[in-house]
Amino acid sequence: MKFTDMPLSPETLRAISDLNFTSPTPIQEESISILLQGYDLIGQSQTGTGKTAAFGIPLIERIEPLDRGLQAVVLCPTRELCIQVSGDLRRLLKYHDSIRVVPVYGGQPIDRQIQALRGGVQIVVGTPGRFIDHLNRRTIKPAGVTMVVLDEADEMLNMGFIEDMETILSRMPQERQTALFSATMPEPIVDLAARYLNAPKRIQSDAGQVVAPKIEEVWFDIKEKLKPEALSRLIEYERPDRMLVFCNTKKRVETLASVMKERGIQVLALHGDLNQLQRDLVMKRFRTEPIGILIATDVAARGLDVENIDIVVNYDVPEHEEYYVHRIGRTARAGKSGKAFTFVVGREYARLEEIASYTGHSITQGHLPTLSDLESRRTAIFLDEIRLLIDENGFDHRLDHFQRIVDRLDREGYAPSDVAAALISRVLDVRPDVADDLNAPSRLPEKDYANSEKIPLIINIGTRKKVRAKDIVGAIAGETGIPGHVLGEIRIDADQTMIEVPKELVSDVLQVMDGATIKGLPVRVTKAGSEKPAAKHKPRRK
Repeated sequence: MKFTDMPLSPETLRAISDLNFTSPTPIQEESISILLQGYDLIGQSQTGTGKTAAFGIPLIERIEPLDRGLQAVVLCPTRELCIQVSGDLRRLLKYHDSIRVVPVYGGQPIDRQIQALRGGVQIVVGTPGRFIDHLNRRTIKPAGVTMVVLDEADEMLNMGFIEDMETILSRMPQERQTALFSATMPEPIVDLAARYLNAPKRIQSDAGQVVAPKIEEVWFDIKEKLKPEALSRLIEYERPDRMLVFCNTKKRVETLASVMKERGIQVLALHGDLNQLQRDLVMKRFRTEPIGILIATDVAARGLDVENIDIVVNYDVPEHEEYYVHRIGRTARAGKSGKAFTFVVGREYARLEEIASYTGHSITQGHLPTLSDLESRRTAIFLDEIRLLIDENGFDHRLDHFQRIVDRLDREGYAPSDVAAALISRVLDVRPDVADDLNAPSRLPEKDYANSEKIPLIINIGTRKKVRAKDIVGAIAGETGIPGHVLGEIRIDADQTMIEVPKELVSDVLQVMDGATIKGLPVRVTKAGSEKPAAKHKPRRK
């Protein structure tokens, strides 16, 4: 089926043609048909399936252009997604001169939004909190709303907007059409749909089709402590114009950004602790300045719309399969190709297998660039630059001066080939051979440690922080790659945990785990007997 086969207005078809859309994606074809017939809809789909057009086209078709009142509402989890959806709708409205769309979200002066709403608007795209502000101020009047769309409902749930969504839906007219789109269907979203949607039709996009086919997906087996070096080498070897690096927490984003800057690599950081002005500045710099590396959390990057992302790096394996799809879907857009790299430590390999099963795509194991690879890469680029310089300026008098210098050295007995080799070694700063264990596997080979001497280690966290034995064992196995069954006795007290580790593995555990986190809490690991004694308290005077 083509868009021209659908019962759409000439204005909408013309805008679709300008966007070079010819055939709808599967979710677009099903959604548009169902929504044009007036049914409520539950659509389970991921980023990259074209769901904005899936609800946007029928939404536009239902608008009465001569009615200047509010007729349609789209709720989104983040400001960035609001802006992206509003922009997509405006492109579809290109030839609908009388229909206006206004985004409302936190972080922007509400007075400016009130002024825009007073001018008459048929479509409002908003975040739940700011939308409720306008409802309470009566600057948004929902009496004429005929269609409500919940976009990325599961993410609104994750961000704590479930009660806001219920409040908004309860204040909408009973006679309306409602569409809910969500990557996953957790129980609270299922319950919300049951209470506020009327006999909805259900569709689900094929998970195996949500990852763009032109993305090269590669994973690297790596030790946690070597991740910064691995990222640095990928940046130098790949030399991307635009790279997105995803971490699972705000703290990880800040720490990694600091480490990269210490290494002389300019990066930008984006996470939920930044206020809206700071986030806008970061995104403006990422789009316009030659700082092509953005380190971000999943929530902060929702709705992020930047063209020409060459590479996406999962610095941390994502916590949910759909996050993987959201992340790597930032590259290989508009028919272009892209790369997605994932760092995998120890037992995280099981999570990677779950992700591959979910997407239906194979993720190939790769090898990180060695120091020799980097030298070869630098040399190849340098030689290309030299060839280009000679080809462009070989007969140009601007090179005469330098040729005379070479001739002079030649007369002094220095062969031109020796001169060139000396200069190249200086320019490329060739390093001597050094040990390079970056590609050493993080998952240690299985070995029988039954008869190994066990050394007790102390971790400064215990039952007072609700830590259990499986939390300790899981953290050690996940961070170091050491199989949990080789660990010995474990005893958890109120404020510390003792765990026995085979003597051969003690140095690995101390190096990797000291400063790591367990249940989100930073920990310190020491050999038993080497921990600092508790401070003595002076008795209080009576």
